[in-house]
Amino acid sequence: MTARSRAATFFVTIAVTMAVSAQDGTALRPDRTQSGATRVNADAALAVEFTNRVNAYLELHKKAVEKLPALPKETTPQQIDDHQRELSQEIARVRGRAQAGDIFAKDIRAYFRRQLEAAFAGAEGKKLRETIMDENPGPIRLRVNGRYPDTVPLTTMPPKVLAALPKLPPSLEYRFIGERLILLDVPAHLVVDFIEDALPR
Repeated sequence: MTARSRAATFFVTIAVTMAVSAQDGTALRPDRTQSGATRVNADAALAVEFTNRVNAYLELHKKAVEKLPALPKETTPQQIDDHQRELSQEIARVRGRAQAGDIFAKDIRAYFRRQLEAAFAGAEGKKLRETIMDENPGPIRLRVNGRYPDTVPLTTMPPKVLAALPKLPPSLEYRFIGERLILLDVPAHLVVDFIEDALPR
């Protein structure tokens, strides 16, 4: 066999091998594809776990609401405030053993931090942080089941940041106080849980 024939045979063999590999899915892929897919699946599972914990809290919230007298159709600001405080007290009573990490468990906290790191990456990150810190009161004392401070404004949550986190039902919101990410029960004005050092620097 001539050198030219041997070369032709070699290239034909390579072409056939590549074609077969492409058909059966064994074509060489970067390792990052497999590891990336594993991370995506793991994070999806953590998002589901977080949602399940949120739903369990909402069941508790619903039971607390049912124990209180309903607000009249026409209410005064004082009646609304009183009802809000009664609701938060009832939730705190039935959730008396609640502590930080009940909703934001360790693996979920790590997942949220990864999501926030990605959202704040790039040139836009500085602007996002400035938006959040515009009315951010900085580090203040917080406790799970405690009332969100009346004198502290609710920080702006940019759409890009919200899009990076699991979607919440209307009665709950994400907010930042200092570097902490708060899970806020809006009708009760109550801190459900929080993550320390969640805001990327």
